[in-house]
Amino acid sequence: MFSAIDSPKLHRNTSVAELYEFALKRGGGQLTASGALAVETGQHTGRSAADKYTVRDASTESTVWWDNSKPMTRAQFDLLQQDFKTHVAKDVPGQEIFVQDLFAGADPAHRLRVRVYCEFAWHALFIRNLLIRPQANELHEFVPDLIIIDLPSFRADPVRHGVRSQTVIAGDFNRRVVLIGGTSYAGEMKKSVFTYLNYILPERGVMPMHCSVNEGKAGDTAVFFGLSGTGKTTLSADPNRALIGDDEHGWSPEGVFNFEGGCYAKAIKLSAAAEPDIFRAVNRFGAVLENVVVDPVTRQPEFNDASLAENSRGAYPIDFIANAKLLGTTGHPSNIVMLTADAFGVMPPLARLTPNEAMYHFLSGYTAKVAGTEKGVTEPKETFSTCFGAPFMPRHPSVYGNMLRRMIAERGVNCWLVNTGWTGGQAGAGGRRMPLGATRKLLEAALSGALVKAPMRRDPFFGFEVPYGVEGVDPRLLTPRDTWTDASAYDEQARKLVRLFNRNFERFEANVDAEVRAAAPRLDIAA
Repeated sequence: MFSAIDSPKLHRNTSVAELYEFALKRGGGQLTASGALAVETGQHTGRSAADKYTVRDASTESTVWWDNSKPMTRAQFDLLQQDFKTHVAKDVPGQEIFVQDLFAGADPAHRLRVRVYCEFAWHALFIRNLLIRPQANELHEFVPDLIIIDLPSFRADPVRHGVRSQTVIAGDFNRRVVLIGGTSYAGEMKKSVFTYLNYILPERGVMPMHCSVNEGKAGDTAVFFGLSGTGKTTLSADPNRALIGDDEHGWSPEGVFNFEGGCYAKAIKLSAAAEPDIFRAVNRFGAVLENVVVDPVTRQPEFNDASLAENSRGAYPIDFIANAKLLGTTGHPSNIVMLTADAFGVMPPLARLTPNEAMYHFLSGYTAKVAGTEKGVTEPKETFSTCFGAPFMPRHPSVYGNMLRRMIAERGVNCWLVNTGWTGGQAGAGGRRMPLGATRKLLEAALSGALVKAPMRRDPFFGFEVPYGVEGVDPRLLTPRDTWTDASAYDEQARKLVRLFNRNFERFEANVDAEVRAAAPRLDIAA
């Protein structure tokens, strides 16, 4: 493991107020009128997936899914690690290193002790918000299981280190060290912890999940899988249900537990009217506003301004959400919800899945980008991110998919596919966004058990079951073809999406059984 950094520049487990002071004194952010710390990440406003590496050695050779992971030799990692140490040792005026000792995993039986070295004070505040903060007595003899070194000012040398660019995120699973350099995007730290947990937990019988989780008043647990922009954080922040966590969890033989102690919510177009709990959480002392524009005179956050980044975020401790369950643990799921934002306007707002269909859609991990969100995207663009988090899944997707299907079947979990995307046409061509109120009513009906025995129709393209009606929801929404003015155009779009699903799943067919392959959408059924 990485030997300890011993330097007079170190600040250990610095408090929130002190981290504010360090950040403001060194120009690492500005204080907003609401009390939050607003920061900018520069050119990196999201993850640098192409610059992420994993050490390929005897222990990872046969366990890592190398089709999805970029290899680095141990010698390359050792050289990079030594250069990180040299960079810290340099006598750079004003340079400080902030150390935070934290937990990942609310269940003590599966908890990971993480030590994070940060060059920026606001990065230390960010990771302090996002992971679980130990009690004072737990810090006395803290021995880390994982070490993260986060140095935005470090520049990798592609020739010397064998990497793609000056940015690098390198993980050594065997020696439990992650090196992050050349990027100011704080989310790399959080996702590095998640990636490591995704590697070690399956062997311990724990299913790692990129999901949000909440709990009903009767103690029933709901899990929400979904990629960015599908409503995972929004829908799990339900005033009538206790929030367990908004992004990363484990499902063990004892139940579900949060990996984190905070939330990392999208802030673009955030409003008090639409998302009051999240709005309050990001507008208070201790929260970090990442790439949110701030009015230079009033210091008020301008959440509708995307000039710094479309991917603006707010990071805050989970106790900033009034109805959060701070223990971070709950029972086995009663319901699993897979969220998609279908910009093609084809999928129904809610469908019921069998265990095999659930595994199929979990491995597919479908959503769609809207025209204009990325350069060159002029019409809806499909995105398939297996397990709803491919960049963080170091093992083959079938490992996670088979675990999920088995646990669903053993526990009798109800599974639902929810489309928060478009209806009545594709995005930008006559379609409109699925009404949030309708989505909430459909979820309420599903989670309450009201739909378990409700009459269902079978979707002609995807084969899953769709309810005929739910009280308070326009019945036409439940049959997407009826919301289009041109039914033949809907059929053409649906056939296109089915082909995209089938083409994407070809890479998994050899690793799943016949029942899962049979759960795929089929054009011959629709015909």
